[in-house]
Amino acid sequence: MISNAAIWVTDQDYNRLKRLLAGLMQQSRGMQAGVDTLEEVLDLARVVHPEKVPESVVTMNSRVLFEDLRTSEKSTVTIVYPDDADPSSGTISVLSPVGAALLGESEGAKVDLPLPHDRTRRIKIIDVLYQPEAQGDFAL
Repeated sequence: MISNAAIWVTDQDYNRLKRLLAGLMQQSRGMQAGVDTLEEVLDLARVVHPEKVPESVVTMNSRVLFEDLRTSEKSTVTIVYPDDADPSSGTISVLSPVGAALLGESEGAKVDLPLPHDRTRRIKIIDVLYQPEAQGDFAL
């Protein structure tokens, strides 16, 4: 479930993610929850040029610190495209439930992550530790 705050996506990320989703329509959908969330994010997103996205917003290749609001456990992940994902090193696919839910959200946002058996996990974005656009890395 997406937060009620504005969702920001760069035009470059938007176009790449739309192509990714279009390609997935031709394949099986092993990550259905993440795909559905990503589709919702893109439908609701305010699409902007990379230079215009606030530095507190999670974009592709951003490193994010978030907290599970039930357990108070904190985690750091980097949101990447599926081919670059390696959860053991902290890089997660934008098609994962966590990756899709974080994309476009801002520091302080509280987001519900879908879990099996119609359960959810509520997290809060504590800090965007690295955002490519804020560092001038527009080609990632």
